[in-house]
Amino acid sequence: MSEPQGSEGTTQRLPVMEKAADTGGEYEAPPVPAGERDEAGGSGRFWSARRVPAGIVALLLLVVAGAFLYDVAAVRADRDALAWRRELARQLAARPLDDTWVLVGAGVAAAVGLWLIVMAVTPGLRAVLPMRRTHADVRAGLHREAAAMVLRDRAMEVSGVQSVRVRMRRARADVRAVSHFREPDDVHADLEATLTEAVRGLGLSRPPTLSVHVARPGRKG
Repeated sequence: MSEPQGSEGTTQRLPVMEKAADTGGEYEAPPVPAGERDEAGGSGRFWSARRVPAGIVALLLLVVAGAFLYDVAAVRADRDALAWRRELARQLAARPLDDTWVLVGAGVAAAVGLWLIVMAVTPGLRAVLPMRRTHADVRAGLHREAAAMVLRDRAMEVSGVQSVRVRMRRARADVRAVSHFREPDDVHADLEATLTEAVRGLGLSRPPTLSVHVARPGRKG
């Protein structure tokens, strides 16, 4: 019996498709930089919109900027500064730079800034594998779970295979099979041939490297 890898339920994830033109409800992706398109007519990775992190950062900046703006306006109107800003100014003036809390705050700010930079310069959507582009205005992607399911089903068609586990990564597909009546070397050769053809049939712009392992079933008892 085959063992699913990376899929909790039974619902299959369909390929992702994006069109540059408005086709009635389909997601319109931002243009792909020219440097991300390969020579075979494929495309780079899909970029995540990251709306939730962007919304959280924007909301925090709005709250902080609004609080400071209100306090500055109050001081300009000859009112006392808010207690929290006076306390913050006192703490910053009294604590040395090597104070533990100052170092902790600086470390947290640096970590958050680095996280934001990484999110800004990386595509995200690691679970979607870009497919070869046959039309200039259409992009397609295949979820890793769907690709792993295709390879697993093709592997189960090989004679002598009892069970298969497939772990699909961006650059490599790890296939571990159990052979129960044929020689492992023969099953390994057939699996490599079958899965090489299956990977080619997925239509990915960067086909993953196959890593096939065949073992005997463990002894019971």
